[in-house]
Amino acid sequence: MSLVKLNIKGISYSQTQNGAYALILNEVDGDRKLPIVIGAFEAQSIAIALEKEIKPPRPLTHDLFKNFADRFDIVVKQVIIHKLVDGVFYSSIICERDRIEEIIDARTSDAIALALRFEAPIFTYKNILDKAGIHLNFEGSTDSDPSDDVLVNEVIEPDTENVETTSSDSYKTYSLKELHTMLETAVNNEDYEKAARIRDEISKREQK
Repeated sequence: MSLVKLNIKGISYSQTQNGAYALILNEVDGDRKLPIVIGAFEAQSIAIALEKEIKPPRPLTHDLFKNFADRFDIVVKQVIIHKLVDGVFYSSIICERDRIEEIIDARTSDAIALALRFEAPIFTYKNILDKAGIHLNFEGSTDSDPSDDVLVNEVIEPDTENVETTSSDSYKTYSLKELHTMLETAVNNEDYEKAARIRDEISKREQK
């Protein structure tokens, strides 16, 4: 079976379905996307790895694993999403130590959080992408069109947790100085979801 390389397009959370998160993986040499429902903690960990400017004051679980692996010369070479059963994705982490390769079973969300930290490529098999890959963009949209996030709400299943989400619109009334202060406070409090929304509002204004 042939492998297809994937990259991370981003993480979407639903404004209408509290607690629902989807990690969106993009086919590198194609236009299909693979949405994977993940938990809030894993979404937070992946978001932090994607956003280099947000540095947690203490290592998260995946950061600790990276530090542990570095200390003992263990390298994550790649991650393969190798199976899909009843809507659940199964993944393997391909590791190497002293030129000996090992394959470790892992939840897909954990495997991807580690792949980001090791800068390791992510793959899936073509038959999995054929089965679960979807075209999120509607006609006339671009790959970076924010309307993708709206369409994601139609394909992910809501989490059972009732997690309150705050729209970035609520930060429009604050000044840039206040937003930077709030961002620092959110990071120090390890509220990375809030930090990401504040960062998005800062980025929007600084691009104008």
